[in-house]
Amino acid sequence: MKTLYRIGQIVPSSNTTMETEIPRILRRREADHAERFTFHSSRMRMHRVTPEELAAMNREGLRCAAELSDARVDVMSTACLVAIMAQGLGYHRDVEDDFAKIVADNGAQSRVMTSAGALIHGLHKLGAKKVSLMAPYMKPLTAKVVAYIENEGIEVVDSLCFEIPDNLEVGRRDPMQLLDDVKKLNTANVDVVVLSACVQMPSLPAIQQAQDRLGIPVTSTAVCTARNMLDLLGLDARVPGYGRLLEVA
Repeated sequence: MKTLYRIGQIVPSSNTTMETEIPRILRRREADHAERFTFHSSRMRMHRVTPEELAAMNREGLRCAAELSDARVDVMSTACLVAIMAQGLGYHRDVEDDFAKIVADNGAQSRVMTSAGALIHGLHKLGAKKVSLMAPYMKPLTAKVVAYIENEGIEVVDSLCFEIPDNLEVGRRDPMQLLDDVKKLNTANVDVVVLSACVQMPSLPAIQQAQDRLGIPVTSTAVCTARNMLDLLGLDARVPGYGRLLEVA
């Protein structure tokens, strides 16, 4: 039985969060299971979260997928949600198809996914019909994220955006501040709260506290990414302390 898994991420060059939050979740899982994980990244240039820089960054994704398949990672994922969602409704499926072709052409067998698709996967796993979310993006990009999620059959009741264009500044935000921010969000009658719809905006330390306070499932794109990875690998996805999505089979 396999016990060592290689986790690959395609990361914006200015992202400082996904290479900490994904390992933190999976290292916690190692306390309860035999499987072990190693972590591998390939980076795409991006400084500011603007449509132009996101489009340019996406063009580097295929190179990154090829590099990670060279390492024969077991699963690879993009580590930028808005770069995918800003390109058009359902675009994560196109990216995943492109990655799958790169992997196959390279003679590898890596499972492929995107953080954008992982958020949708996680929300459906939770049975979400109505959600509210928070994101650091400018208003036009946040509107695209909302439209993207709603196109997948999930109503976004409310969204709060912090309008931070500098991606490094997003990564420096105190995750515990989200516990105050969420008080401004309309969470009445929603099924799930997405504490961070952005993989660069840190949220992991606040997920469980927010869920305990609100009394409804709370998640983030990073948590959804970890869940999707574990599901693709066929592993038990229960990891305590990070919200409902990592509590259910």
